[in-house]
Amino acid sequence: MTAPADRNLMVQTMRWFGPSDPVSLSDIRQAGCEGVVSALHHIPNGEVWTVEEILKRKAEIEAAGLVWSVVESLPIHEDIKTHGPTLGRAIENYRISIENLAACGVTTITYNFMPLLDWTRTDLHYAMPDGARALRYEAVAVAAFDIFHIRRPDAAADYAPELVERARVRYEAMSEAGRKDLERTIIKGLPGSEESFGVDEFRAALRTYDGIDHAKLKDHMVHFLKAVCPTADAAGVKLVVHPDDPPFSIFGLPRVVSTEADLADLFERVPNESNGLCFCAGSFSIRADNDLAAMIERFGNRIYFTHLRNTRRENDAPGREHNAIDFHESPHLDGSIDMFSVISALRRASIRHDRRIPMRPDHGHQMLDDLHKRTNPGYSAIGRLRGLAELRGLEMGIARAMAAA
Repeated sequence: MTAPADRNLMVQTMRWFGPSDPVSLSDIRQAGCEGVVSALHHIPNGEVWTVEEILKRKAEIEAAGLVWSVVESLPIHEDIKTHGPTLGRAIENYRISIENLAACGVTTITYNFMPLLDWTRTDLHYAMPDGARALRYEAVAVAAFDIFHIRRPDAAADYAPELVERARVRYEAMSEAGRKDLERTIIKGLPGSEESFGVDEFRAALRTYDGIDHAKLKDHMVHFLKAVCPTADAAGVKLVVHPDDPPFSIFGLPRVVSTEADLADLFERVPNESNGLCFCAGSFSIRADNDLAAMIERFGNRIYFTHLRNTRRENDAPGREHNAIDFHESPHLDGSIDMFSVISALRRASIRHDRRIPMRPDHGHQMLDDLHKRTNPGYSAIGRLRGLAELRGLEMGIARAMAAA
C-alpha cells in the first residue's frame, strides 16, 4: 500500500512513438513506468482521430500492462496558426478528436503552437565528456542556416553583427555534406515533430507567416482555444500547451508560449478550466529570466503534465540576446536547472490541488549499449532510464522530507 505521504507522487511515464519505436512497451514497463505518453503519428495533421484508431492504440498499450496517460501530441494544423483557408474545418476536426479521445478515456491532450517547426536542435550527437551523446543547439549554426543557406530576406537583421560574422565564417568553412546534415537536423523533422520540409518548401512555408507577429499569433491561439475549450470542458478534457523550444523567435517566426508573461496573458484571456499547461522545464530553462519554481507556484493549478529534463546554457551572460544562447541537454540532475526546486514546487502543486501530475523524463543521453543501436534522438531507453531513476529518487526524498517537516 502506498504510504499517505506518497499519495500525490507524479505518474511516471515515458514517451512511446508507436509500433515502430525502437524502445518497446516492455522496455518502458521494466523501467518502472505506470504509463506511456503517445500519439497517432500516422494520421495527417488536421484530420480526425477516430474512435477506432484511438481504441486500437489504447488496447496495444494496455495489453503491455501500461496505461495511455497523455496524448502527445494532437497536432495543430498550420491553417489554425495562420488563419489559412481550411481554418474552420481544422478546428471542427480538432473538436471531434477531443470528443473521441474523451469517449475512449484519454483526457489529457498535449499540443504546441510553434509555427512550422517543433523543437529545434543543430546537433543530435553532441559528444559529452563521459562518452555519451546529447542534443545541442548552437546559435551560430542556426544563424548560418538562416542567413546563408535558406537565405531568408533580411535575416541578418535578427542577429547581432558579431554573430552574423561568425555565421558567415562557419558557413563558408562547412562542406556540402555538413550543410546538408544541418539542413536535415533543423527542418527534416525530429521525433514527434509535426512537419518536415525541404529547403524550397520551408522558404514557401515561411512566407505564409508574412504579417503575423507575436500579437497576431497570440490572437490566433486565443481564437483556437475559445473555439475548442468549451468542447474540452464538457468532455472533462485538459488541453495542455507545450512551451516553445527554444523559447524565442527563430527564422523570423513569432513564438507565444515562452515566458511567464505569455502564460499569464493566455490564462487571463482564456480562463476555461480545460486551458492547461505542459510544464517543460527544459524548454523554459533556456531563458535565464524564466524563474521555473516561481512559475510552477503561480500556475500550479494549470499544470496537468510535466517534462523533466535539464539543460546547460553554455554562454549565458547579462545582456546577451536570447537567440545567441548555446545550450545542450545535460544530465537530469546536473545543469542550469535546480531540479530540486522544480520538483519541490511540483510536489507542492500536487498537494495543493490534490492531483497526481503525469511526468516523463525527457531527452535522455544516448549512452552505454544504446550507442550501438538505432535510437530516436533524445529518446533512447538507457538515458531516459537513468533520468527516470534520478528523478524518481529525488521526488521520493522530497516527498518524505515534506511529510516529516
